Amino acid sequence: MKARLTRRRALNLGVAAAALPLVHIRTAGAAGKLNVALWDHWVPAGNEAMRKLVAAWSEKNKVEVNLDFLTSVGNKIQITMAAEAQAKTGHDIMAFDMWSVHQYTDVLDSVDDIMQGFIAKYGKLGRAYEYLGVSDGHWKGVPVAWGSAPLTPCARISMFKDFAGIDIQKWFPAHESTPAASADWTYDTQLKAAEACHKAGFPFGFGCGGTTDSNQTWGATFGAFGADLVDAKGTITVDSDNVRQALEYAKRMVPYLPPDTVSYDDASNNRALISGRSAMIWNPPSAWAVAKRDAPKVAEDCWTFSNPRGPKGRLVPMRPYFFGLWSFAQNKSAARDLLSYLGAREQMEFLTSAVDGYDIPPYLSMSDFKIWGEVGPPKGTVYNYPIRPWHDAEYYVTGSSGPPDIGIQAWNRGLIPTMVSKLVAGQTIQQAIDWAKDELEGFTR
Repeated sequence: MKARLTRRRALNLGVAAAALPLVHIRTAGAAGKLNVALWDHWVPAGNEAMRKLVAAWSEKNKVEVNLDFLTSVGNKIQITMAAEAQAKTGHDIMAFDMWSVHQYTDVLDSVDDIMQGFIAKYGKLGRAYEYLGVSDGHWKGVPVAWGSAPLTPCARISMFKDFAGIDIQKWFPAHESTPAASADWTYDTQLKAAEACHKAGFPFGFGCGGTTDSNQTWGATFGAFGADLVDAKGTITVDSDNVRQALEYAKRMVPYLPPDTVSYDDASNNRALISGRSAMIWNPPSAWAVAKRDAPKVAEDCWTFSNPRGPKGRLVPMRPYFFGLWSFAQNKSAARDLLSYLGAREQMEFLTSAVDGYDIPPYLSMSDFKIWGEVGPPKGTVYNYPIRPWHDAEYYVTGSSGPPDIGIQAWNRGLIPTMVSKLVAGQTIQQAIDWAKDELEGFTR
């Protein structure tokens, strides 16, 4: 069992559409020019901040930089990277999210030299970044804050107090604390809070569909119970006590979720919070940011904090971004220099501040950016959005117990949230396990 995806197999899985016609292809010119393709940030100020940084680097280094922001709407960025990988021409640097580094590892240069310098300066990265950024023992992407966002709880302060008797600001204050302060925030506590808020008419906005948010919410929940569907060698382990324990928990939770939980898309939980219909969701601060604009009274009553603790720890679902260097890049020297520049603390803090703290840097030593303590209302509402040392937590990627070529298929299939949705539909735990086992056997054939 290979511990990575070959590009051919990943494309056959439908991760990207390499069969589509080549679009938006640019050929890098002579020395002194650089073509860069990045994700089009949903916060417009983010793109402007990036343009300023790249312009400053360009002027200093006398390199002409063509900077393209490619939207994920219509899969434009995925289509572009697939087309460039196939044609072996295009940009020099490309932004990659989640599984894309493994998908294109065969046409990406190693960035071990850059990462060795960063790790020596900023500290070791968590396993989530290594799992997605390292292929065949080499770093194939530079982890960055740009677009990287965990799914952390965002709760209504007043509803938690009035309905569940929880002072969430006491457990996760907007200042340095200790692990003891949040010791009572466990999955059992979350279940009790969900029941209380549901009875009051404000259910938690958790989806059970095959979406990005549902994958992360239930994936991290399973991870916190040690409910691994496969092991590191790809051996199927879904029929286990830990998986049953996680499903037992899910079975107790689903009665307190919205009636349309199975049909949730990635915007459903946002709408539930902004409209005032939900006491808590798991989401980056994008929902809170929209509430600040459209429903200020809701925003003033929101608090973002770390995820519950389970038997295997406090796991925070993460979707990281990487900047990678194509092996066919025309200006590798300049590209490596720009990667080293953009991956440094100063630049990441500038970019994160421009988007009001939405982007999370990969190093724990960078969890002290001032922006998270300044943003409001209420002031400090996203202070605990990044993992802080006293959270005693770690970032987690759904499916990371097994090889990436299995993990990506489980993600695309929405394997874990679909198991939960079967409980919503009235199926038994054994039926959910049997279905998942059959799916996994198909993945590993």
